[in-house]
Amino acid sequence: MAWGKAAKAPPPPASTLSKVVPLIILFLVIGGLAFVGLQIYLISNNIADSTSKRLEKKNVLFTKDGMKVGVKEVKNESYVDKTQSVLVKAWNLSTWPAYKSKLWNKDQQTPETRKA
Repeated sequence: MAWGKAAKAPPPPASTLSKVVPLIILFLVIGGLAFVGLQIYLISNNIADSTSKRLEKKNVLFTKDGMKVGVKEVKNESYVDKTQSVLVKAWNLSTWPAYKSKLWNKDQQTPETRKA
């Protein structure tokens, strides 16, 4: 060429190894991320299973519809006894011997004890 510098020779073609190295690195990164994701998935399922087993011991079940809470077996006789004892205690504690009501026992009250 008369007007300038001679053209440089084109660079040699890239070797196949230099073309394959980025692909291998990409597969290694994707494989590493997949392994980490798999471990997270397995650990979370393991925790969910162990939690579900613990809650089943306490009569709490997880279903597709939601959570169901079971009731411990209580015999009818013991249930009635406990209920009756609570009611009797409440009845006994609700009476006050010196209590004067404005709504009942009006015939027993004298006009001096009533306030207008």
